[in-house]
Amino acid sequence: METSVVIVAAGKGKRMKVGKNKIWLHLQHKPIFQHTVEAFIQHPGISEVVLVINEQDYEDMDRWRKSMPYSVILAIGGAERQDSVRNGLEALSKSCTHVLIHDAARPFITAEQISGIITKLKDHQAVVVAVPVKDTIKIVGPDGIVQATPARESLWAVQTPQAFPLSLVKEAHQFALEQGKAGTDDAMLVEMLGYPVTIVDGSYENIKVTTPDDLWFGEEIMKRRLEERKRRK
Repeated sequence: METSVVIVAAGKGKRMKVGKNKIWLHLQHKPIFQHTVEAFIQHPGISEVVLVINEQDYEDMDRWRKSMPYSVILAIGGAERQDSVRNGLEALSKSCTHVLIHDAARPFITAEQISGIITKLKDHQAVVVAVPVKDTIKIVGPDGIVQATPARESLWAVQTPQAFPLSLVKEAHQFALEQGKAGTDDAMLVEMLGYPVTIVDGSYENIKVTTPDDLWFGEEIMKRRLEERKRRK
């Protein structure tokens, strides 16, 4: 079992309202995506990292890559996230048998969580990191009227990484492409093929940095983690 990771960083980050790809914003003196990349680079269970980027970021990203003491493979993203993931999967080495797919804007993934999903993947076809939903969820119609209130204990907020055998997730992406289907995440594409998806516990800190408030919250997470490391020394 040789496991790689595809990190998707090809978005434009419009909701951050900074006029550039949000992954270049800094947390604790490093770009957001660098924290994400290093979480996987430093994990012994990950054999290679493919970073899928926006074409307009290529020169800056290539310059960053050459300045780093580790190896990262760059792939160019597509029009939609689904296209970008598919391009990233094609960039993986032939020796890769299993793959984790992760959002570059989730820099707070931990080594323990990566280990947990890799371990679970040994016995399951598809594994996703998720957390139980805290709030009551309402299904609302286009008229603004509540149609149903699903049982909260059955609802989970799905995060990344999501992990699969490489052959399965490539088959799922090809099926979606041929059928003109879109999924809100990679696990949904695998579900379309009829495969079960298994949950592994994530963390409420594994946020996706999307808005200015997320950036502030992220700084607080980083500061607390640094303080915890200092106390352990």
